[in-house]
Amino acid sequence: MIETREVVFRYDGTTALDGIDLRIADGAFVVLAGPNGSGKTTLVRQFNGLLAPDAGEVLVNGRPVADDVVAARTAVGMVFQDPRAQFVASTVAADVAFGPENLGLDRAEIDRRVADALAAVRMDGRDDERVDRLSGGEQARVAIAGALAMDPDHLVLDEPLAGLDWPARRAVLDRLRDLHDGGTSVVVVTHDLRDVLDPADRVVVIEDGAVALEGPPAAVRGRLAAHGVRDVEC
Repeated sequence: MIETREVVFRYDGTTALDGIDLRIADGAFVVLAGPNGSGKTTLVRQFNGLLAPDAGEVLVNGRPVADDVVAARTAVGMVFQDPRAQFVASTVAADVAFGPENLGLDRAEIDRRVADALAAVRMDGRDDERVDRLSGGEQARVAIAGALAMDPDHLVLDEPLAGLDWPARRAVLDRLRDLHDGGTSVVVVTHDLRDVLDPADRVVVIEDGAVALEGPPAAVRGRLAAHGVRDVEC
């Protein structure tokens, strides 16, 4: 479980998160929605210690993130909006291996995780290709593979479908469904709910740094526009 308790975060005195209480259960598929600037990305960066709250507490699997950031980053895989922002190696396999290598795993386990993660996103057999020569959809899939190779309990993706054409969107969505079906909790951060409501079991809308609306997709339908989120069929 990921849990935030009265989390407050400020940028240079401006409040970005204003006392957020949120629980994401194991195995859930949560869409974290809201207009640009609402605090969505700031919130999820608290989940694995990329940002630390000015007040309140964040727990992952029952343990405060502040007590063990390494454990939090192992349990919570993060995929950023621009995959290129998280690539650290020039080739596909080397980039996916980076996280497990930093965990100090032996070579056989690293190789197994890389192979499994690339197969999961349908990028197996492309180990030596340069990441900067991949399409946007392929880069998104490699970024997800890098998170999967950490064997996380929770996968958080910030605008994972932005800028992707339909075949690439479908490939990413199919993989997220598979992960959810396998027991991984999935959090998708977005301001565009197209395509992500169907697999979701819960929608949380952030507005002005606070939780403005939450519930199953069918329950929030028709109430989203009032909170700066475009309503869609579900």
